[in-house]
Amino acid sequence: MTGPVWLDRARTYVGLREIKGPKHNSRIVGWWQAMKAPFRDDETPWCGAFVGGVLAECGMPVAKNGASARAWLAHGVPLALPAVGAIVIFWRGSPSGWSGHVGFVVGQDKAGNLMVLGGNQGDQVNIKPFGRNRVLGYRWPGVAPQPARYDLPILTSDGRVSQNEA
Repeated sequence: MTGPVWLDRARTYVGLREIKGPKHNSRIVGWWQAMKAPFRDDETPWCGAFVGGVLAECGMPVAKNGASARAWLAHGVPLALPAVGAIVIFWRGSPSGWSGHVGFVVGQDKAGNLMVLGGNQGDQVNIKPFGRNRVLGYRWPGVAPQPARYDLPILTSDGRVSQNEA
């Protein structure tokens, strides 16, 4: 299954990474600018910039204060279950804290972990497994997903769920 359009766009960035040292990846800086965020570097946690930048490139609205992962909990339409292309928001640190992580659902692994396409996952854009026990919510940046999008494909995973995305 291909699409939605923002997920197809996000996939084109797999492998994009931060530049170590005083230079910064111009694409990440551009995502900050597209979101009207004050950051101009690739050291600031940029998972929200990835999600917002991809949506902006597709002509779609972005979350207010979308630099913060948890700000995405107020964006789009809430979903009770994950769907391919949904924005997924995770807690980081503690469930009641302010810190988080955000990315796009692309499937699940054979253990049932969510496979998430996101930025700032090991300082790059990639697909990694995440435990469902960290999910704060799922959001759809449109009206509603097609029913088939709830059938998450099984993707290959090393089984090591992400623990810290900073």
